Amino acid sequence: MVSAQEQQRLQEIRMGIDALDSQIQQLITERAQLAQEVAHIKTQGGKVETIFYRPEREAQVLREVMSRNTGPLADDVMARLFREIMSACLALEQPIRVSYLGPEGTFSQAASIKHFGLGAQSLAVASIAAVFQTVETERTDYGVVPIENSTEGAVNLTQDLLFKTNLQVCGEVNLAIHHALLSNSEKLEDIKVVAAHAQALAQCREWLRQNLPWATQMPMESNAAAAVYASENAGSAAIASEQASHLYHLRVLANSIEDQVDNTTRFWVVSRHGSAPSGLDKTAIIFSMPNRPGALHEVLGYFAEKGISLSRLTERPSKQAKWSYVFYADIEGHSDLEPLKSVLAKVESVSSFYKLLGSFPVAPY
Repeated sequence: MVSAQEQQRLQEIRMGIDALDSQIQQLITERAQLAQEVAHIKTQGGKVETIFYRPEREAQVLREVMSRNTGPLADDVMARLFREIMSACLALEQPIRVSYLGPEGTFSQAASIKHFGLGAQSLAVASIAAVFQTVETERTDYGVVPIENSTEGAVNLTQDLLFKTNLQVCGEVNLAIHHALLSNSEKLEDIKVVAAHAQALAQCREWLRQNLPWATQMPMESNAAAAVYASENAGSAAIASEQASHLYHLRVLANSIEDQVDNTTRFWVVSRHGSAPSGLDKTAIIFSMPNRPGALHEVLGYFAEKGISLSRLTERPSKQAKWSYVFYADIEGHSDLEPLKSVLAKVESVSSFYKLLGSFPVAPY
């Protein structure tokens, strides 16, 4: 039982919290008013500046938020709080439109929310290709697409679409992926079909082998689409997020069924516009070399000479000619700044194919 003295102390603490809440609300209001002033300056004279969202600016703000943090809230928790404040303020300037692989409840949607916050106007589309198309046709301003998974590697479809598009990469999102097995059935023994995106099936390969070896695996366009399928077909289950179980009224038969506990997917944000330097950036390129001894070694040497690190290098068929390949590389630094700017010029000069996909801030959290 709480004593009278403790009750009094609790009341004092609650009054202190109420006072702080009032101050926080007033400061958020002042921040929002400043955002409106920014919008006014950008649109003065009736001339609208089309780019309100600045990925480099937001990355810098979030890094500062985390560097100032002294606890007890974790850095990423503090960053998420400020992300939503920034998202709501940006919506006052100009709501941004973001497309992602749907339907509602996909990890792509979760990545979109993590990067843009709930203030963005989101559009769920049926395929990764449709994400690119909506941005290319100006139906949306940005698109969020998966590029790489820590368990299964590169998302080949996204890489192939990046080869063709004129869009630029302007941001990245790292999202921890935890899969659940969802179904209308009550027992694993009743499951005959497991539906999921091919990447999710691969990320849960060992768990499925041990627990559902008899079930047919059905690749789907997305995990949320698989959840819709499971909700409509008896004897079926979906691999999807736990959130999808609430959206599509399914039971969670098993949680965290991914084979790797640190399973993470990296998403890229694509846009018609690039990103200015933020102080901590990456650059993505595609290139291919003439078929001669030492050609690739020569290119990699350009980066090594300047102490520039490649954080990722993958190979894909070019689909332009048989046995022809291109390399996808992520490089530390911004393409507008030296020494990377000069190195990329040298790479382009010796490449048989070269494409700058964009420079973008390293994911803040």
